[in-house]
Amino acid sequence: MTYSKKDITKALETITAPGEGKSLIESGAVKNIVTFDKEIIIDVTIGNPSLQAKKKIEVEIMKVIHQLIDQKVDVKVNVTANVPAKPVENSKPKVPGIQNIIAIASGKGGVGKSTITANTAISLQKMGFKVGILDADVYGPSIHLMFDVANAKPLSVEIDGRSKMQPVESYGVKILSLGFFTDANQAVIWRGAMASKALNQMIFDAHWGELDFLLIDLPPGTGDIHLSIVQAVPVTGAVIVSTPQNIALADAKKGVAMFQQQNINVPVLGIVENMSYFTPAELPNNKYYIFGKDGAKNLAEDIDAAFLGEVPLVQSIREAGDVGHPVALQDNTPLEVAFSEITKNMLSQLVKRNKDLPPTEIVRITTMSGCSTK
Repeated sequence: MTYSKKDITKALETITAPGEGKSLIESGAVKNIVTFDKEIIIDVTIGNPSLQAKKKIEVEIMKVIHQLIDQKVDVKVNVTANVPAKPVENSKPKVPGIQNIIAIASGKGGVGKSTITANTAISLQKMGFKVGILDADVYGPSIHLMFDVANAKPLSVEIDGRSKMQPVESYGVKILSLGFFTDANQAVIWRGAMASKALNQMIFDAHWGELDFLLIDLPPGTGDIHLSIVQAVPVTGAVIVSTPQNIALADAKKGVAMFQQQNINVPVLGIVENMSYFTPAELPNNKYYIFGKDGAKNLAEDIDAAFLGEVPLVQSIREAGDVGHPVALQDNTPLEVAFSEITKNMLSQLVKRNKDLPPTEIVRITTMSGCSTK
């Protein structure tokens, strides 16, 4: 029996495209028809990606061809699904009123990350910015201690008919920390999912108001909490804190690498070196490089990141943190100047980042192996 593409097209007009209400031909689902001696190849694209829909249309086409064209012809049907791409979610901050979200991270614990966070927040506040701190170090929160609000409790306020947490304010900085909700003598023994849920509540169930900066004090290392944060909010940039010693620098590199992963892609604003040198009070001009010299500065050069500054190992920094009065509150002291310079350098990198790069998007995990696509 002889037949033409026109005959095949006419036969396919009797089949309705899935979910279209039109024939395969009218809907444009038939993309190509190829005929050979005893073979017909038909390429079809449908909007339903299910295996059942693909099989159904394949069977219907073969049945119609055998009934109306040639019972003995070999029919091959290639069915593909064309699912419209989902619109990309708006990458604007999900926390209303917050302009910049800065993550303060470290590869290793004990390098002074929370100290840097607290004093950077104070420096920003003294410059006239509206600042908040989210203490995301769920297993070892300390920001509430450094701001002398250990016994405070966030109040509940009603905003647009919903009950929200009112962050505790100290020295003009708004603060939320898990330390407000846990017993100081009890260890927090939570799995990652529970800790992430608590963090999400502190982010989205809080009334932060208008903020120029929300600093997030992350736990040391790289793990669930870090991933939860970059999934929850678009982090504008990250600051890495390290001491000069090689052991700390090795872990700091991992912290940088995490933010630079392709699927996370949070710009690293720079590196801060804490405990750079020791200067005894009786010898103010002497510097003793107990943990090594220029380690973080060299790391910044190696990874092509900005070196934001260094903070010496000084007893008064520890004492100020212990009594809940960050040293950046002082006026015209070497330590206040040091933190002010670090903050100015961070702002400079932030301005450059916002000028040169698009807004950071919330990370979307699409593979079972987390952020890795390999």
